[in-house]
Amino acid sequence: MWRAITQRLLEWTEAPTLLIALRYAAEYAALRLWSLVIGCFPIETNLATGRLMGRIWWLVKRSHRERALENLRHSLGDRYTQPELRRIARRSFEHFAQLYLVELWLTPRIINKWSWARYVELHQLGPAIRELLSERGVIMVTAHFGNFELLGFTICRLGIPLVAVMRPLDNPLVNRHLVRARQAGGLSLLYKKGATQSAESILASGGTLCFIGDQDAGRKGIFVDFFGRPASTYKSIGLLAMQQRVPIIVGAATRVGRGFRYRIAVQRIIQPEEWDQQADPLRWVTQTFSHAMEGTIRQAPEQYLWVHRRWKHQPAPRGAQRHHAADSASARTGSAPART
Repeated sequence: MWRAITQRLLEWTEAPTLLIALRYAAEYAALRLWSLVIGCFPIETNLATGRLMGRIWWLVKRSHRERALENLRHSLGDRYTQPELRRIARRSFEHFAQLYLVELWLTPRIINKWSWARYVELHQLGPAIRELLSERGVIMVTAHFGNFELLGFTICRLGIPLVAVMRPLDNPLVNRHLVRARQAGGLSLLYKKGATQSAESILASGGTLCFIGDQDAGRKGIFVDFFGRPASTYKSIGLLAMQQRVPIIVGAATRVGRGFRYRIAVQRIIQPEEWDQQADPLRWVTQTFSHAMEGTIRQAPEQYLWVHRRWKHQPAPRGAQRHHAADSASARTGSAPART
């Protein structure tokens, strides 16, 4: 009997060992209990709890605190004083505690086709909406900034279907729960691993594909300038755009105030015609959407995930600085914000 129970637990959790299966089950149970509890309170009450949890995270996780401060010193140290950088870092912890502990789980319930306008302001989205409603495919790119989940949910509530590229979570139980919540909000999902062929088909059929564009791609990525430092970035976004000749829309959902209120805006729309004349189109495209994300982050740096290992990998030093300086200058000359 014990063997049968163990086998069923291993199958349910998709875990390689009993110990890992028990951990997965405990994490899943804690998540479902947390979701049940926060569902009993108003969103503003839950956000206040999230801010408190963020302050606790800031105080107890020294390694995370030091990493965030180091990233901020390299990125914005010439613009802010040390006390200001600490305040930005602490508020970043608070913001993402609210996002991961509260908004991630409640957004599918709160944002629907009748209620979204209470919480979301659409700022000069005319050009982007026209691209999304056109017959050709579109790539959307955002960063670990603001509420990247809300960005997709809101556009889906406007009646525009999206496919978001995601990396599955390590815990299969939590991953399945999160996938169900996203699908309930209208998002279709595509796992990153082995997604190239499906992504090409989606774009070729006129669909919209969404990426988080500021993830470290390791030593095989393409290195572009991000806040003055080389950052490894996935080539797939630029390659897909060039292969399918589709525009790239760079946007974000930025929190307004302290509550659950966001403004969705587009920083940049990159058209295929723009990269045709570039000497290195892939690098130019990647650099351009990276600078667009950077521009959004600079407007509200406390809403960026500074604890993220964005600059984990660095290029070989030989000749790297000359390449990055040239590409950065080229992208900046062509990165005017989208206008209505």
